[in-house]
Amino acid sequence: MKTDEKDRLLDHDFDGIQEFDNPIPLWLNLILFGTVVFSVVYYMYFQIGPLLGTNGWTVVEAYDSAKAENLRLRFAEIGELKADEATLIEYMQPEKREWLAVGQTVYKTNCQSCHAANGSGLVGPNLTDDHYKSVQTLSDLVTVIADGAANGAMPAWRNRLHPNELVLAAAYVASMRGQNLPGPRPAEGKEVPPWPTAVSEAPADDAPAADAGETPRTDTSEAEATAAEKTE
Repeated sequence: MKTDEKDRLLDHDFDGIQEFDNPIPLWLNLILFGTVVFSVVYYMYFQIGPLLGTNGWTVVEAYDSAKAENLRLRFAEIGELKADEATLIEYMQPEKREWLAVGQTVYKTNCQSCHAANGSGLVGPNLTDDHYKSVQTLSDLVTVIADGAANGAMPAWRNRLHPNELVLAAAYVASMRGQNLPGPRPAEGKEVPPWPTAVSEAPADDAPAADAGETPRTDTSEAEATAAEKTE
């Protein structure tokens, strides 16, 4: 009986069992090799990338990104944030960390390619030390992010980000200060004073100032005691 070539029995057997010389289908081999290649790319992107700070993200970062996207939908809750020192200080506080996560996402999406994921600097300067090139006060951070700096080397983001994202990104960048992480660039710019931890307020004036022609009042008991001393 003539057998088909693909059903030709091999010469060896095992426990009386013989196998046909039927190769694995090409499509199954393609799936196998495709899976191997995909696994290597997946591992490099999701496991090695975050460690290098260049690309990729972890499950935690994916969650943080989704959470931040949801928070953007809640901007109506906080209205439009002012780009001033008081607002930045408020949103740098621990109780505002859910909003600071929005600033962190903005930073990782748009800024880490120049300043590194941890802020230690790459093309752009280190954001974790006390030296700044275009910043003197806390509120200057919003201005630099919005309008750019260094003759365009730092791009302007005013027309690409929501005003609240500008403020929250500035608050996140401000919170990175003090880590003094080593980076590829030396310290740049001038050292600026530490960020304020609370809004400075002028002392309250409880009593109205006396008119120019008004004689200051003296406590009655005090005046009587003075008169008694003179008569003794």
